[in-house]
Amino acid sequence: MANLDEIDRQLLQELQAEGRVTNVELARRVGLTAPPCLRRVRALEDEGVIRGYHADLEPSKLGFAIVVFAMVSLKSQAEESLREFEAAMQDLAEVREVHMLNGEIDFILKIVSRDLQSFQEFLTSKLTPAPNVASVKTSLTIRTSKYTPGVPLK
Repeated sequence: MANLDEIDRQLLQELQAEGRVTNVELARRVGLTAPPCLRRVRALEDEGVIRGYHADLEPSKLGFAIVVFAMVSLKSQAEESLREFEAAMQDLAEVREVHMLNGEIDFILKIVSRDLQSFQEFLTSKLTPAPNVASVKTSLTIRTSKYTPGVPLK
């Protein structure tokens, strides 16, 4: 973990909650003036602690009514096979997250889709024929009761 002092943690907490805050406002919130605040934020970016900034979009407002988690088992767990599968997932826009797991399942994917029919088409035409896939088990989300991106900083 990066060597962070209390001000760095406060900066990260504020930016994680509100990525569009101005540098002047951010500095005010953490008790700095603008120039040292900006230097600290840039240092956190350069160190890779801050990976980037993005807008948090509501999928259903954009026509993506379905969120599915897919548990994927591969035929082979050789490093080349794992990388080939991961590369294939990079090209699938519906796949929003890919996590390699330890245990019976090799990967868990978070997938968004417009509707059940679109998901079924994606599943049969893109996911199951992907390189090295042995099996896919899916779970359709009913609701999301907690969504907190980032990490706990307090």
